[in-house]
Amino acid sequence: ASIFLPSLSPNQCFSLCFQSAIELFVNRLDSVESVLPYEYAAFDFCQLEKENRPSENLGQVLFGERIEPSPYKFHFKKEEQCKPVCIKNYDLSKEQDKSKLMFLKNGMSLNYQHHWIIDNMPVTWCYDVEDGQKFCNPGFPIGCYVTKDGHPKDACVISSSFNQKDTYYIFNHVDITIHFHSEGNEVGARLVAAKLEPRSIRGFDVAMYAFTDCTSNVYRVCVWDYILESMPHTNIQWFSIMNSLVIVLFLSGMVAMIMLRTLHKDIARYNQMDSTEEAQEEFGWKLVHGDVFRPPRKGMLLSVFLGSGAQILIMTFVTLFFACLGFLSPANRGALMTCAVVLWVLLGTPAGYVAARFYKSFGGEKWKTNVLLTSFLCPGIVFADFFIMNLILWGEGSSAAIPFGTLVAILSMWFGISVPLTFIGAYFGFKKHVMEHPVRINQIPRQIPEQSFYTKPLPGIVMGGILPFGCIFIQLFFILNSIWSHQMYYMFGFLFLVFIILVITCSEATILLCYFHLCAEDYHWQWRSFLTSGFTAIYFSIYAVHYFFTKLQITGTASTILYFGYTMIMALIFFLFTGTIGFFACFWFVTKIYSVVKVD
Repeated sequence: ASIFLPSLSPNQCFSLCFQSAIELFVNRLDSVESVLPYEYAAFDFCQLEKENRPSENLGQVLFGERIEPSPYKFHFKKEEQCKPVCIKNYDLSKEQDKSKLMFLKNGMSLNYQHHWIIDNMPVTWCYDVEDGQKFCNPGFPIGCYVTKDGHPKDACVISSSFNQKDTYYIFNHVDITIHFHSEGNEVGARLVAAKLEPRSIRGFDVAMYAFTDCTSNVYRVCVWDYILESMPHTNIQWFSIMNSLVIVLFLSGMVAMIMLRTLHKDIARYNQMDSTEEAQEEFGWKLVHGDVFRPPRKGMLLSVFLGSGAQILIMTFVTLFFACLGFLSPANRGALMTCAVVLWVLLGTPAGYVAARFYKSFGGEKWKTNVLLTSFLCPGIVFADFFIMNLILWGEGSSAAIPFGTLVAILSMWFGISVPLTFIGAYFGFKKHVMEHPVRINQIPRQIPEQSFYTKPLPGIVMGGILPFGCIFIQLFFILNSIWSHQMYYMFGFLFLVFIILVITCSEATILLCYFHLCAEDYHWQWRSFLTSGFTAIYFSIYAVHYFFTKLQITGTASTILYFGYTMIMALIFFLFTGTIGFFACFWFVTKIYSVVKVD
């Protein structure tokens, strides 16, 4: 595996030395107008009578990939012309045939796309776009539809021959071309590109293909390059990074000004006081030193959120780090999701430790309840939502429905590995001594003075999530495109940089607001710090709603429910992730400033 740089394509490639047979596999079919993918066998296409399906990893199953052999058979340096694969005839008097045709027509109306694979790389359909560039799509449509008013939809615009009103055109012929590169001293050849051109010939009765192979003088370091080069997103990604860096520099300047000027002067002034009368005349953040480490309300819930958030934070960092090293490139199908799930399961120990450590520092004694909630509350909410979505997918017959055996495997990993590891982490967390705070806690809580509008909790929380969201919203667009519009995502270098920027931005924004609230003599910083950066998830949810109505063409009740159901899962995970960052940053800041000031 090679290293991903932000502007470079994945370098981990698979090259097969072709010598005789070339095997073509088919994957699930999906659509930008529906969240419901279907197996190849769900449509009445040509299929093998007996098939030995390749094994799929956990990530592929969770993403709904269903790879199986195809009836298309080629041989190296043996061209084929108009070779029939199968013949399909339909009797409209039979309900079964009518149902097959209706399903096929619905697939063409929703622009469902084939995804074929040779040598573990997609067979692409390359066509010219408006700016004169050539775009290579890793999928091609099953057909297209011309509406009743003669308007061609989707792929019907590629040819003027698709001109009959209220007509479905199925692409029952494909011209497949592979480009290979061979050296003089090599046996066989290495795949450089695999392309096809779909056509509609003679209606519905015959499925055919033509196969051509040709020598290429271009030897690519990565056979995926010609696909990724047609996605002109690099400039936008750099703009996103520059936009985020400007926000980080602005926040860093604000924090530096507070730390080096205002805060430094405050500490020097407080430490120079000699009399109690002088101390009583002072105001600001030092006055709440006896209450700033007072346990928060609902400390049990906060500690559970912190444990789950720490688990997600570490999982995200390690997953993106491996992705940047090239281990989780698009060539490794399902590797990204598999890595994330396995890491989440194995990171039960830090989740239990963090939750127990903070719960004990909050004065909690119900350690069994704490560890059970850490193990089951947030994962249980995610699994319940996921299971409901899976029931809908089962009902619709979608390939994205998780098989019962996989669900049992996920539950076994959760209960058999993650939960025991959480208990182990909690055991060590409770065995540790209570965190020592730099100042004592007063027995009687200090009364908080009347707050101005901008120092009240809600305005600060709402403002706190704006800047972190501003750092990620461009990258978020590409991520949502990869999930819902089935576009390939490969710029993990950019994503890792944005991850680091997000951590810095959440930390600095929370520290700034925490300082302002302490100066206003409001010492309830624990929940506020968590919710301030966690509010970024609310902006994420609002953006997801905007994306649904402005960027997607999703139709159907089931697809709409699935979209918002999965968005809820992502928003919850993002809330725990960003909230934990804000709390840890504020906890460090508060501990630091009160440890360097003299308190009588």
